[in-house]
Amino acid sequence: MTINRSTDPAIFAATAESLVERVFGAVGALREQVLACRASALMRREQLQSKHIAQLRPGLIRVLDEHQDIVVGMGLIVLPGLLPNERRRLEWWQYLPGRDEPSALQVDLNPESLGFYDYDNSEWFNVPRSTGRRHIMGPYVDAHGTDRYLLTFTVPVLADGAFLGVVGADVPVARLERHLLRAWALQGVGRHDNGVGEQVGEVGAQVMIINSHGRVVVSNYAGALSGDLLPGSAHPPSKRVDLTDVPWQLQYSLRRG
Repeated sequence: MTINRSTDPAIFAATAESLVERVFGAVGALREQVLACRASALMRREQLQSKHIAQLRPGLIRVLDEHQDIVVGMGLIVLPGLLPNERRRLEWWQYLPGRDEPSALQVDLNPESLGFYDYDNSEWFNVPRSTGRRHIMGPYVDAHGTDRYLLTFTVPVLADGAFLGVVGADVPVARLERHLLRAWALQGVGRHDNGVGEQVGEVGAQVMIINSHGRVVVSNYAGALSGDLLPGSAHPPSKRVDLTDVPWQLQYSLRRG
């Protein structure tokens, strides 16, 4: 097979941006459902309640199914105190290993409990609330929710200037990595074994995506694994590309010999 070996990091950044936009597109579709649900309740002169949130379920699961190859969970997390009959509310559905049907995420929302899931103090909730912008959290182990190694994509839900909560999607790091490495290989920078058990990039090219905390999100070589804190002095990249409207940077180094 002939590979077009590109050395333009913008090409690899564009591939990552396309995948990110696909996830945010799914999240955006869910946000529109939430806003339509609220508008429908207001037309009937009703305050938004838990029964209205439950009506989102079929549409939510439909969007989740459409993106099941990369997304494992999606849903709405409501601003505490917004609903008159329920202090905190999640409408979150996820696919669990070995199950063909999605399940509702069950968490402890009792503030008096030792296992209380204080979601409104989570980064994935607070950043969209404070900035009004979309956000990606991770990689991290979701110890209080799904126990998976994830990236969580969230978008604020705003209506008439009021913050209602966030909608989001959970993407396993392994799935994002699989999608990106496959695409990068077709573009000329793949991952292969160098004969001594170490996986490296084609022609020595090292491509990484780094989050705003300096941690590796995805890398095409074994020297930097997802979640690693990248030392500033180690293998300085020859080129950097900031991803559009995402707190990530692509770093590219062409290392021969």
